[in-house]
Amino acid sequence: MSGIHPLNSVALSDKRNLKTLVENRTAYTLEKCELNVFETHAPSFLVPLTFNDFVVTSMLRGKKVMHLFDKNGFDYLPGETVIVPANTTMKIDFPEAQDGNPTQCTALAIEGEHIRRTIHYLNENFPKETDKDGWKLDYSQYHFYNNEEIALLINKLISICTSNNSGKDVFADLAVKELLFRIMQVQNLNHTNDYYINASNTNSLAFIVGYIKENISSSISIDYLSNKAYMSKSSFYRAFKRELGLSPQEYILMEKIRRAKKLLENPKLKIASICSETGFQDVNYFIRLFKKMEGITPHQYRLSIVKPD
Repeated sequence: MSGIHPLNSVALSDKRNLKTLVENRTAYTLEKCELNVFETHAPSFLVPLTFNDFVVTSMLRGKKVMHLFDKNGFDYLPGETVIVPANTTMKIDFPEAQDGNPTQCTALAIEGEHIRRTIHYLNENFPKETDKDGWKLDYSQYHFYNNEEIALLINKLISICTSNNSGKDVFADLAVKELLFRIMQVQNLNHTNDYYINASNTNSLAFIVGYIKENISSSISIDYLSNKAYMSKSSFYRAFKRELGLSPQEYILMEKIRRAKKLLENPKLKIASICSETGFQDVNYFIRLFKKMEGITPHQYRLSIVKPD
């Protein structure tokens, strides 16, 4: 759901084995993918890096500034992932890297044919309800926070690739397929503000997403939503979770917390009022849920974003 999910730590290289202080690379090559672990131990700027295959990069420690697709650089921190098409050059700054406080990230390179087969399988067996073009990787959404499932899968792939297990190619193949699917689900979820609202007149699931957003302060019944989607409750649940990676209930709670975070930007609004405006009946439950999803209480969140007068 909401929140940032950092990856498990990976041991740094023995300093005696470092070949370079900038983007020192350790590679683990499997049949259909290759895991690279990069470390940088000194400040550097605009360091180019290109892969021949599609890459899922994830930060483990430290800070980078990533320059990609000729756009302005952005901070890249633990708990975040960036996907990069094949043969695309990243230019990377390491403003804070130093001996004793290096940056570290993973780059999982996946062969193109494996990706094409995975997407074809999804479109053949689990076609999307909301998009006639079907499942695909969206390179306009290349930078996102790890959700719990993506963090678990990347951790799993690191463990598989770095192991001596004789069956690791099989295990990695299965985990990579799921990771690609989870990334596309996250992209669908991030895409809801645009596509789902614009398509609400022609697509039942898009209409439901729009309805949830517009009625987030109300009590929303799953039975009502499934009826509006002209689906049985079970079919509606499966279709919703397949495309967005969340159950309808989880999505509703996520949207309520998203709305609460926006309201918390106003220092004049009391927590009890925000609780009511996001459709919660119990302030204590609202606070517990907010902390569970965001890692901090609503009050702490407000203090982190609102500057004192």
